[in-house]
Amino acid sequence: MAQAKKGANPQTEAEVNNTEQASAPADNRESSPKNTRPEEMVHLVVFKLGTESYGIKIEQVKEVTVTPTITRMPRTPHFIKGVANIRGDIIAIMNLEERFGIRPAPVPENEPVRTTYTLVIEAKDYSIGVVVQEVPQSLNIAMSKIDKAPSFLQDVSINENYIEGIAKVNNQLIVVLDMFKILTHDEIKQLVS
Repeated sequence: MAQAKKGANPQTEAEVNNTEQASAPADNRESSPKNTRPEEMVHLVVFKLGTESYGIKIEQVKEVTVTPTITRMPRTPHFIKGVANIRGDIIAIMNLEERFGIRPAPVPENEPVRTTYTLVIEAKDYSIGVVVQEVPQSLNIAMSKIDKAPSFLQDVSINENYIEGIAKVNNQLIVVLDMFKILTHDEIKQLVS
């Protein structure tokens, strides 16, 4: 009887063996560690505007320097403080708090005049300096920690989306900016000319 069963189902046993062999590599693949790539990181330069934190990808920042003397220029947008000589280059200096309509953080009355810092941003057609009130910090963060910004947060007067996202770091939110999209085409033309 046992032989009849064995002989009666040789294909079934073979199919079972083939199925086990065919599924073995898949099972092994699942149980072995997956091909895990290291998570993509982004390096940000983080600074304060008002009381909030903002960041720029480090590849957009050519250098950070103590703000030099700024010479006011006529007929420039209100948020352009003037021009300054930075390492032999004359570049426009922009105040992002004024650009975005952010109220500056209060300064204690007895505090001496603060040293400000300038982030030099170098785009393809122009360079611009961005004034910040405190020493900018460097931060490496996983791309997965940066969420896409809701569209209603964008400035309707600017065509392109200059908020890349919002990073979450230790219960703090950091607005990540694309500095190459902050200015309108007309403003860039004004700066270049």
